[in-house]
Amino acid sequence: MTANDWKSYEPLLIPDIPDLHKIEVYEDNNGYNAFQEILNDGEKWSRDNVIGEVKKANIRGRGGAGFNCGLKWSFMPDPDDRPRYLACNGDESEPGTFKDRNIFEFNPHLFIEGALIAAYAMAIDTIYVYVRGEYIDWVHIFEEAVEEAYEKGYLGKDILGTGRDIELHTTYGAGAYICGEETGMLESLEGKRGYPRVKPPFPAQKGLWGNPTTINNIETLANVPLIINNGADWYQTFGAEGHPGPVLYGLSGHVNKPGVYEYPAGMDALTMINEVGGGIRGGKKLKALIPGGVSTPILRADQLEGVRMDSKTLNEAGTAMGTAGMVAIDEDTDMVDLLWRIAHFFHHESCGQCTPCREGTGWVEKILLKIKEGDGEIRDLDLLLDLANQMEGRTICALADAAAWPVRHTINRFRDEFEARCKKSVHALA
Repeated sequence: MTANDWKSYEPLLIPDIPDLHKIEVYEDNNGYNAFQEILNDGEKWSRDNVIGEVKKANIRGRGGAGFNCGLKWSFMPDPDDRPRYLACNGDESEPGTFKDRNIFEFNPHLFIEGALIAAYAMAIDTIYVYVRGEYIDWVHIFEEAVEEAYEKGYLGKDILGTGRDIELHTTYGAGAYICGEETGMLESLEGKRGYPRVKPPFPAQKGLWGNPTTINNIETLANVPLIINNGADWYQTFGAEGHPGPVLYGLSGHVNKPGVYEYPAGMDALTMINEVGGGIRGGKKLKALIPGGVSTPILRADQLEGVRMDSKTLNEAGTAMGTAGMVAIDEDTDMVDLLWRIAHFFHHESCGQCTPCREGTGWVEKILLKIKEGDGEIRDLDLLLDLANQMEGRTICALADAAAWPVRHTINRFRDEFEARCKKSVHALA
């Protein structure tokens, strides 16, 4: 099913089944069948075969990077005498991103089953689930589901009498955006400050406590049981070419019906805003769209014709899929104010480890505040663009890049608005 058939699409990740968060209801709807099939038929579902099937399905990582999930699993070294870990990233602290909490609330066992299959495929016996601190209500819901899975024998010692042991631990941070970066999350899990690590070595070689670790997003792992139950070929029939499967779109901003909507990848961006989201509130016009969380480059409304929500199309349009956290912006929005708010966020959330990020995000915010208050000069715009160039690609993690992209693209795509805010000071100098 392609995105063109979205009106007849039946949700797969969060189907409309009452009380699906309860394990008995989940089991009655084929829950944990994929995991049991793998355990019962090791010849068909060897570790390599599971990885191969997930790789063939090409689940593009739903946490923002869009990397092939099965390919990432294949990077784990062969088992030896060291512990091996799966770290599940449910931090989603980026503004505009709020999808994973729906899985925790409405279908947590689908994610747990996906994590168990991942643990089997990579010979892992310990799973850590890292959730943002503000999600404490959803943490409690999820922990109840984990307890149910332990009681039913899907987690713990001698799982379903197979002799396999898999433990799952839930932990949460204090709301730091940087802990959503995979190695910053590992540092937090180890009880340290969330400073991202230099790579290489990569987590698959040296992750938690120096041991092999794979990091996956919550929504990414929730796709895995669908593939085992139905096959990679079936999975490829959903969504867009090169970006298959269902996606949880987080629609927010100035739309009439904000929320999380599940549809195939490749949905038309304007369809999401105007039909799924009910259009722009107050009968106003659409001015711009941030397609995948605030770090993804903004698009003007006149750039959205024919743009679909998949990696290839969005990259060609000059932006990125990110987390599919779509923020719609109406015609009355001041782009200077918007960019200043985004810059304030990244300055506040920089861990300060790298000078280009620590100093760059600070100066970007200060200069934008100067423009916002009417004291800006035209040359400040070029200074901001130069700062963005100096920040990008010069730090340990991608936070500086994430802070630089909105600056560069918002100024370039709405330059007239920024120049208009600078004219007062230019005339005063003349």
